[in-house]
Formats: sequence, structure tokens, C-alpha cells
Amino acid sequence: MNRLFGADGRCFDVAVDHGFFGEEAFLPGIEDIERAISTLRDAGPDAIQLSPGQAPLLQRLPQPRPALVLRVDIGNVYGTEPSRHLFNELIADAAETAVRLDAACVCANLLQIPGEPEVHHQCVRNVTTLRAACDRYALPMMVEPLVFKRGERGYGSDGDPGRITALVRQAVELGADVIKADPTDDLADYVDVLAVARPRPLLVRGGSKLPEEELLARTRTVIELGAAGIVFGRNVIQHPDPAGITRRLMEIVHG
Repeated sequence: MNRLFGADGRCFDVAVDHGFFGEEAFLPGIEDIERAISTLRDAGPDAIQLSPGQAPLLQRLPQPRPALVLRVDIGNVYGTEPSRHLFNELIADAAETAVRLDAACVCANLLQIPGEPEVHHQCVRNVTTLRAACDRYALPMMVEPLVFKRGERGYGSDGDPGRITALVRQAVELGADVIKADPTDDLADYVDVLAVARPRPLLVRGGSKLPEEELLARTRTVIELGAAGIVFGRNVIQHPDPAGITRRLMEIVHG
């Protein structure tokens, strides 16, 4: 955990695992993944989140380098046209793979999708299986509780505070060491989400792209409310200046 969180107990994790999910719209900014990782490493976030196939690109770079957060589940729930068969599958030997890659943490979903209870059941099974495996290696587990709603095309994040709060608490009860959660529609309600997560550190998910000033302002607000940090992906890797926005966000996260 000390490799993720600095002396101030804060963390900025840049998610670069989007190619894992097989969605064309997720690839802009990371077509050349090696260059993207090198750019981010030079900007100095606390952690970079990667899939097993791309994690060695970070881990072969010399120290100092950001900690590795290893994404260990893969799903098909993010598409603009929902599949007739949704799934969220844990990779084989997830904890052992993380140990071999010298990851500081693993990350897995806890999804709640309208009309898809089987996917939620699968995620619960994934998290409980992963918790037992992580315990063998004293490996921290980050759980990403995501409440979805139906949109015009596919599913989008639901900012309902009651639903987010309930799912975050379930993630804590399942044994998460770190929570990665969406913001609520009204950030004033986020104090309730943070309360049910305690004492686990909560990192706020970035989600869809936002205008830069809105992104920076939202980051300031959630840090002031008590969040332990952020996990941003597309808002960094699809920014015209990924290194610059990383540094600005690091300044906010770490005061």
C-alpha cells in the first residue's frame, strides 16, 4: 500500500488498461502504448493501471517509476451496442500473475447493471475468489463498484448516491483494500460514499471525458471532501498534453 500511497496517504493512478476491453472508441491516445507509458512515467503519477499483456512495458523501465496496478478482469459491458451475452471474467491465476509482474495492487470490477443480475453475481464470485488468492501473498485488492444505467447507446454510469453508496459498501464488505468509485451527480452527496468506504481509501473514477477546467475543479472538490485520490484514464491519455495534465492533477491530489 505504501507503494501506491505517498506519505500524505494520497494516490493518482492513471488507467491505461482500456485496450483490454476490445472497444475501438477506447484506443485513441494509446495506439502506441509503449510511448504512452513512457510519457506518463516521465510525468510521475503515483501509479499506472495496466493489463497483464502490457504491464511488462512499465515494469522493464528503470526506477524510479510509478507503481503498477494490474487489471485482472475483462468484460464486454462498455460497448455502445450491448451484447446479448454480457460477462465480466477474472483472468486465470490473477494474484500469481500480479506477483510475477511485481504489481503493487490488483483491480477488479463489481458491476451493477439493470436487468443483468448474472453479471453482478459473476463479479461477486470474482472478488471473493480474488480476495482469497490475494491473501496468500499479502497483495492489496482494489475493487471498482460501478453502477450502470441504460443510455441511448449502451450503458453509462449512474450517479445516484444511494445506489453508489450501497455498492461501495458491498465492495468493502467483500474485502476491498482500496475502492475506486464514480462521483455522484451532486458532489455534495459524496460525503456519504466516503463515509461507507472508511477506513478504506477511496479513489474517484474519471469516466468519460470532461472539459479540462471541470476536471480540475471536480478533482479539487473530491480531495477536499476526503477522497484519497483519483483514477483517471481517458481524461489523461486523450488530453492534448497527457504529461502536463498529469502534473497538474498531481499538484491537486498532493496539495
